[in-house]
Amino acid sequence: MAHNPQSPQGPQGHDPAGSTQMFRAFVDEPGPAGQQTQAAQSSGPRVGLIVGVIAVVAVLAAVGWLAFA
Repeated sequence: MAHNPQSPQGPQGHDPAGSTQMFRAFVDEPGPAGQQTQAAQSSGPRVGLIVGVIAVVAVLAAVGWLAFA
C-alpha cells in the first residue's frame, strides 16, 4: 500500500501549526471596518446569484437552439 503524505495522521481535530485557530481568531475579530464591509456586501451575493442564473439559462437556451436547429 502506498504512503499518502497528505492523509491525516493521528487525531482528526488536531492542527499542529495552530493556523486554523489563528485564522478563526482573526476572522472573528469585531471591528468597525468589518461591520461596514459586511453591510455593503449584503446585496452583492444576491445580485451575483441572479446574474449567474440568467447566464445559465441563456447558455442552456443557446445549446438547445443549436441542438434542435
